[in-house]
Amino acid sequence: MDIDATDTAILNVLQRDGRITNNDLAGLINLSPSACLRRVRRLEEDGVIDRYAALVNHAAVDKPTTVFVQISLESQEERKLDAFEARVADCPEVISCHLMAGDSDYLVQVVCRDVADYERIHRSHFASLPYVSRLNTSFALRTVHSDTALEI
Repeated sequence: MDIDATDTAILNVLQRDGRITNNDLAGLINLSPSACLRRVRRLEEDGVIDRYAALVNHAAVDKPTTVFVQISLESQEERKLDAFEARVADCPEVISCHLMAGDSDYLVQVVCRDVADYERIHRSHFASLPYVSRLNTSFALRTVHSDTALEI
């Protein structure tokens, strides 16, 4: 899909304020409301806009601790990757999981209350993940920069 300057402007505004009204969005990018809505719907239908979401402050919901877990599997057989991915997705504290190139097979991001809460997650979820050969856990001391907006 070709994304022109107007589409880029729409995406930049929506990434910063997904709740903006169509009329306000149209005014910001100098389009009529109907033309703006057509473009937004096309971006949604074409999969450029994946979804809308509220960003929750982790500390405000008593999950201020971020943990990164590097996980290596016994092998990268497709059935083992599939089994692992299906199970890791069942852990509600996992907010992202990435198949990696490099020293480990996966990088998993977890949010939790504290070290004791992570131990609970480790025992109840990570210890039973299939085909895991090694886990390397790192606790973030603080987040220096985090953003959800993608520069287009």
